[in-house]
Amino acid sequence: MEKINDCSKVQLFENQKIRTVWDEEQEEWYFSVIDVISVLTGTPTPRRYWSDLKRKLKSEGAVEVYEKIVQLKLTASDGKKRLTDVATTEQLLRIIQSIPSPKAEPFKAWLAMAGRERIEETIDPEQAIDRALETYLKKGYSKEWIHQRLLAIRIRNELTGEWDKRGVKKGKEYAILTDEISRAWSGMTTRQHKKLKGLKKENLRDNMSDLELVLTMLAEASTRDISQTEKPHSFTESQEIARRGGKVAGIARQALEAETGKPVVTAQNATDFQRLFTDIVEDAAALPEQKEKRI
Repeated sequence: MEKINDCSKVQLFENQKIRTVWDEEQEEWYFSVIDVISVLTGTPTPRRYWSDLKRKLKSEGAVEVYEKIVQLKLTASDGKKRLTDVATTEQLLRIIQSIPSPKAEPFKAWLAMAGRERIEETIDPEQAIDRALETYLKKGYSKEWIHQRLLAIRIRNELTGEWDKRGVKKGKEYAILTDEISRAWSGMTTRQHKKLKGLKKENLRDNMSDLELVLTMLAEASTRDISQTEKPHSFTESQEIARRGGKVAGIARQALEAETGKPVVTAQNATDFQRLFTDIVEDAAALPEQKEKRI
C-alpha cells in the first residue's frame, strides 16, 4: 500500500472536505470513512458514529465490508498524519445503505464522478490541466498567473522525477532538498517563507507573486538540469546540487533587487494579489466613464 500514500488528495462534496487517496495499481480511490460520515450525517462525533455503524454492519451480516476496511495515514486537522479507516467506492456504497441521509443519492453521483474524472485524467493528462485551470479561475486568479503556476507544476514534476531516478525518497528527503533550493534562492526555508506571508495550511506557491514563482521555477529547473548532467549517486550529492540550482535563481534575485531597490520576496499573499487585480479591473472599467465626463 506504499504507493497509495503518495497520491493523497482532499476533495470537496458540497464544499465539505473529504480526504482521499488514489491507488495507481488498482486505479481506485480510497475515501476517509469518518469524513464521509461527517458529510452525510452532520454528526459532531463521526468516529463514534462509525464505531456504532461497524457493529450494525456486523449484525446485518455485512462482515466482508467491515473486514476489508484498511487504514492509511492521512493528514488530520492538526497537520499530523494519523492512521484512518478508508474504504473503496464499492465498500462505501454498501456503508451508505446503512446511513439514513437525504444526501445519500447526491453523494453516490459524486462518487461516480470522482472515479470517472481520475481515470480520464490518467488516460488524458490534459484534462487534469484543464480542471486545474478552471479551479484557479474560480478562485479569482488571473489567466497570466495561472499559466505560470501550471508551468511551475510541470517543472516541479520534472524535478521530482529526476530525484526519483537518483534514489531520493519521497517525503522527508524531498522536503530537505526543497528547503535547500528555497534557502539558496530566497534566503529562507519553505516554512519561513510561509510564515512571512502569514500562511498556515495554505499552499505557498498559490500565494507567490509572479517574480517569486518565476525564480522558484528557475531554481528548480536549474537543479533538474544540473542533476541530469552530473547524475548524483548519493543524497548528499543531490543536496549540494539543490544548493547550486537554487543559487542560480538567488543570483538573479539579488541582481534584480539591486536594479529596482525592491525586495522580490514579500509578505504579500493571494488575498493581496486578488485585491490588487480587482482594483485594476475596477479602475479600467471606470476609464470610459471619466472620458465621457470630459467630453
